[in-house]
Amino acid sequence: MSVLLVGISHRSAPVAVLERVAISDTDRPKMTDRMLTSSHISEVMIVSTCNRVEVYAVVDAFHGGLAEVGELLAKHAGMPLADLTKHAYVRYSEAAAEHLFAVASGLDSMVIGEQQVLGQIRAAYASSDAQQAAGRVLHELAQHALRVGKRVHSETGIDSAGASVVSVALSRAATTLADADGTDLTGRSAVVFGAGAMGGLAVAQLTRAHIGRIVIVNRTVERAQRLADNALANGVDAVAVDRAELSNAVSDADLLITCTGAVGAVVTLADAHLALSERDRDRPLVICDLGLPRDVEHAVAGLPGVTVIDMETLQRDPAAGAAASDAEAAREIVAAELATYLTGQRMAEVTPTVTALRQRAAEVVEAELMRLESRLPGLDDPQRDEVARTVRRVVDKLLHAPTVRIKQLVSTPGGDTYAEALRELFELKPGAAAAVATPMEIGGVELADDFTVSHDFQLGANGSDGGPNP
Repeated sequence: MSVLLVGISHRSAPVAVLERVAISDTDRPKMTDRMLTSSHISEVMIVSTCNRVEVYAVVDAFHGGLAEVGELLAKHAGMPLADLTKHAYVRYSEAAAEHLFAVASGLDSMVIGEQQVLGQIRAAYASSDAQQAAGRVLHELAQHALRVGKRVHSETGIDSAGASVVSVALSRAATTLADADGTDLTGRSAVVFGAGAMGGLAVAQLTRAHIGRIVIVNRTVERAQRLADNALANGVDAVAVDRAELSNAVSDADLLITCTGAVGAVVTLADAHLALSERDRDRPLVICDLGLPRDVEHAVAGLPGVTVIDMETLQRDPAAGAAASDAEAAREIVAAELATYLTGQRMAEVTPTVTALRQRAAEVVEAELMRLESRLPGLDDPQRDEVARTVRRVVDKLLHAPTVRIKQLVSTPGGDTYAEALRELFELKPGAAAAVATPMEIGGVELADDFTVSHDFQLGANGSDGGPNP
């Protein structure tokens, strides 16, 4: 059983495609259940963030698992499978683990080094665990990935600037407002629409930017109130209101941040018109749309005095990077942790083989001792015991070197072949693992010619592999 990753991210697809593929917190359990009913998938974890959707599935066959995951994602997105594969990337086995470690470290984020993705992986793992969709393989993979992410953020300066999608968006908003009237975010009024993880990060960033007032809007006012209380505790005037008060709140604000996680626009052109009708025509309004799919209707960006900063804008921002030395240090940690993880996995895989070998030897010894008993019935107990101990010592000594050596060899690259050879030689597991063959297809859709047989796969020929290297 190996881990298969099928994903679509900001590196491989435009925002419009990401919006269609996005899996909300509400939809994730249903999608997980659908995947678990597939014939080749035994474990699954779905990571869905503002700029990626990735399915980590434990499969018993590469082709079968790939077809099932691809078809389910295409159906969810309402896209032909052939169109989806143009923007998707695939990782298998070791490459899937390497990619998740890079994602957890912030190396594959739109803003290199941002920490929020670590919490999103934790939430995805918790969701999978709650549905009993994570078995031994995904438990170990997800827990190791979380440890890798924590280590990268604590041992490198990759996030020293506090970079995140929110901070970059607020930096652009401050610049836009300053260009309009010479004042940044200090003392201004902001509206945060959404009280989830991104909303909480937005409130924290606004507080650090010395915002004057924050209105937090949410469908559930109780959740918004918790964020308002946090802001108040840090000396910022803050109130919580429900969705019906959005237009009224925006009419007196300089900045609107949307991060609801809803499917479809929640800030319509009508909402914007109503808010603008109640404010000074010359007063600029900056909207940071951090939702995926978009929270703000596209036409809002064309209104006079309104500037919309969305995910597409942030993709092009030069601030979405980290110092080269810090990124390189993070990659070195990922590489070292990957080697440790793979060694542990190989050791876990070879242990049943060693156990089976010793069990086979014990069965042979017992069979031969019984045969000896029938041929030499006159042996007394001390003689019989000494013969048994001698035979067992001989077998133990013969097996000692091979079992120690196999554990050493299995930790080296390609070490799994030694364990397989041992299984074949002693008939501990009939048959060898089936090789991955070409051509590659997902549900009958043949992949591009450059989709090669390796542990690091790519769908399509657009050159966007979504891999860990920035």
